[in-house]
Amino acid sequence: MSVLEMKVPSPGESITEVEIAEWLVEDGDYVEKDQAIAEVDSDKATLELPAEESGVITLKADNGDAVAVGAVVCLIDTSAEKPAGFDSAKEEAPVVEAVKEEVKPDPMPVAKKEAPAKETYAAGHPSIAAKKLADENNVPLQMINGSGKDGRITKQDVVSAMAGGIDASAAQGWGGTRDTETIKMKMLRRKIASRLVAVKNETAMLTTFNEVDMKPIMDLRKKYKAQFKEVHGTNLGFMSFFTKAVTEALNLFPQVNSMIDGDNMIAHNYADIGIAVSSPKGLMVPVVRNAERMSLAEIEREIKRLAIKARDGKIAIEDMEGGTFTITNGGVFGSMLSTPIINPPQSAILGMHNIVERPVAINGKVEIRPIMYLALSYDHRIIDGKESVSFLVKVKEMLEDPSKLIFGSKEPTEVLLGL
Repeated sequence: MSVLEMKVPSPGESITEVEIAEWLVEDGDYVEKDQAIAEVDSDKATLELPAEESGVITLKADNGDAVAVGAVVCLIDTSAEKPAGFDSAKEEAPVVEAVKEEVKPDPMPVAKKEAPAKETYAAGHPSIAAKKLADENNVPLQMINGSGKDGRITKQDVVSAMAGGIDASAAQGWGGTRDTETIKMKMLRRKIASRLVAVKNETAMLTTFNEVDMKPIMDLRKKYKAQFKEVHGTNLGFMSFFTKAVTEALNLFPQVNSMIDGDNMIAHNYADIGIAVSSPKGLMVPVVRNAERMSLAEIEREIKRLAIKARDGKIAIEDMEGGTFTITNGGVFGSMLSTPIINPPQSAILGMHNIVERPVAINGKVEIRPIMYLALSYDHRIIDGKESVSFLVKVKEMLEDPSKLIFGSKEPTEVLLGL
């Protein structure tokens, strides 16, 4: 018998430990070379672990286990023969048909979910695919019995629940059981927690605020949105305008684009903009490289590409490394105002918020305008109040007069006159 020891590869520099988020195969299964056998969490991203050879697998770690980089997590018996009719590409259930099909709910009362005989990290928890499908279709996970290993809820469990007509009303309310549950935080969440605390303790963080009249941008989008998509093949969103305005303002106020390294200040002559996006694993900050060189269409396409990777759990560490400035948009969740926390080792972050119609004074008259509050958190150790406030004002000016985005933060007339 020839046995291959599969060890945890290094996900990136400085990472010494990972966590088994979910085994995608069962102990004793036959796997093929390059087949994804597990999802592995590091403190920066979730990665897939492919089989190095074909054979029968023996698992040496459980879901939720923390294992060192280089440690053996499974064995593969490469001398084992492939079972007759084996197909590693399992057929996906017809999700669309299951959702669209009109199935009357079973009049029988929904049975309570029984706890699996063996209490493990996986019990009652959904896989990434299962959670995504449940969230998209408003399926209450607490009403689903997990059929996966040790009681994990699989994607097929969610599909079956939708096809069977699960009674969502039965899941409403707290239940009144007064039970508590201890859930181990994911490695990524633990890392985020420690980094956020470190930022509060190690930086002189201060936040300045301003407001932006979004009517010029909204009018421009309304006028050119369809034509923009037809020509460039992507939607024209707000984020590209903000990213472009930020890159222009960073050029005028380079200290905002700098970071501290011991007793030195590192200034960047480029703008790698981190865009905070929500994912099933939590908040991710993929980076748009050299955003200062990009057009609005290029920025939109790159943000979309990175957001899809984050949503599907395929974001790589190199997609999030670096970054000289970050933009976060709490407005998509309804936030009116917040003080975003700096993404270290950067020195500043811009927070966007929801757009609300408010009465404002325009040329001595009160008008109703779509207003967004902006917040710039910055490290006061290297960024003075003058630079921070002036930076945010410049971003506001360019958003309220989009022509300044074309002419490098200046009016067309100023460019013509060489001012």
